[in-house]
Amino acid sequence: MPGSTSHSPAKAKIAVRDLTMAYGSFVVMRDLNFEVAEKDIFVIMGGSGCGKSTLLRHLIGLREPAKGSILFEGEDFTATPAAERGRFIRRMGVMYQSGALWSSLTLAENIAMPLEEHTQLPPGTIRELVSYKLALVGLSGYEEYYPAQISGGMNKRAGIARAMALDPDILFLDEPGAGLDPLSSRRLDDLILRLRDSLGSTIVIVTHELASIFAIANHSIFLDTATRAQGATGNPADLRDHSENPAVRLFLHRGEETEAPAPIRS
Repeated sequence: MPGSTSHSPAKAKIAVRDLTMAYGSFVVMRDLNFEVAEKDIFVIMGGSGCGKSTLLRHLIGLREPAKGSILFEGEDFTATPAAERGRFIRRMGVMYQSGALWSSLTLAENIAMPLEEHTQLPPGTIRELVSYKLALVGLSGYEEYYPAQISGGMNKRAGIARAMALDPDILFLDEPGAGLDPLSSRRLDDLILRLRDSLGSTIVIVTHELASIFAIANHSIFLDTATRAQGATGNPADLRDHSENPAVRLFLHRGEETEAPAPIRS
């Protein structure tokens, strides 16, 4: 069940403390505070331009905070010198929105690349691991296909396989369902749930797709463009039905008017 994962500060894989994100003097979001627990499927959500992908880039170390800190299992990632961050980054797998596969390489070659760059494994072992990762995402037998020869949904799954190449503790997925038809998107949601359940992965996802949010996420943060701050954190279904923030309810009902405000839990 999406809402079955419990939360405990001791088990936080990621803890964000007083994080402010800015481009020069322009503040994108201020004073973000949230935690991602082990085995969470955690969604970063909000309207266009709210800073969802910017937050993802901060979490994986591509941007520096204007203020605040990001901790991985209690250790301050943002305070670690850039030259020493490799030990954190090695534990992350990232799938960018486009899939970001090399068009001139086969699926096997794309997935083998991080293994060749970051391990000393022999070629035979790498081939076995590549086949295993492709099998995990339902692409067994597609090793020699090029990205242009497969569908958009298959490209997304291949992107996830590459993100998983080094057996990361945390998977970061940027708009995995973007551009997919409803059936392909639902299959991708099923895959994400299987990866969490079978591998124990902690997964952080940027998405605005409501069907996916309610199908897979057990925890989330809503970034409010009006206040440039977090509007709420929690299980998306609970926020939809019980959040005190009208912007959160409006987003999660996607603009639908209701006769009366949703009841607030005591």
